[in-house]
Amino acid sequence: MKRTALVTGAGSGIGRAVALRLAADGWEVALVGRRADPLEATIALAAREDQKRLASFPCDIGRAAAVQGMADQVAARFGQIDALVNAAAVNTPRRSFEVLTLEEYTRLLDTNLHGAYYCAQAVLPAMRRRGSGTIVNINSEAGRAANAKAGPAYVMAKFGMAGLTQSINAEERARGIRACSIFPGDVNTPLLDQRPQPPPPEARANMLQPEDVAACVCLALALPARAILEELVVRPR
Repeated sequence: MKRTALVTGAGSGIGRAVALRLAADGWEVALVGRRADPLEATIALAAREDQKRLASFPCDIGRAAAVQGMADQVAARFGQIDALVNAAAVNTPRRSFEVLTLEEYTRLLDTNLHGAYYCAQAVLPAMRRRGSGTIVNINSEAGRAANAKAGPAYVMAKFGMAGLTQSINAEERARGIRACSIFPGDVNTPLLDQRPQPPPPEARANMLQPEDVAACVCLALALPARAILEELVVRPR
């Protein structure tokens, strides 16, 4: 059975791992990110037999009009979107209240929260018509309890993403649509390089890896339609 997923943030980190895992599992995958080169690099990492199931759609998801146009292109290419995985995320080294600028605050909210909302709004109408669909939002432990290392803008966006997931389930489950928030602890991704003091290699080795979160996404997608995995917390041992 043909299945298509749209994955944001697919040029690196968790989004890349999710895209590669889904392609290996037989999904057709639309890779979304701001720049084309990282998306093409993701495709190049896939096994040769999986590459034909991957296609890149460069898009700034912080712009609502651009998101709708991208979603239309994905639907034209693949026919339908069965799953949306919101994995795009950014942060800034200057993230504390004391140094966070309005420009950076806006950029973080536009990508980490507004972009997820725009993508959900773009795919929901077709999911309603089909009576099925799954939306997976990659959240963070910072979306459950604030911490200083994440910074207020990131924390606010992730709390908002948790509310987005709950709202989708509250309004759309009767139409056969379900949503899941995945709350990972520290994950070894390039986002860690944006910390004021990036962790050393030995610390990264003991964190979750992007493939661990990708496995959680697959669990949420693989459950039968009668089941909704609303929230999943995953941390390193």
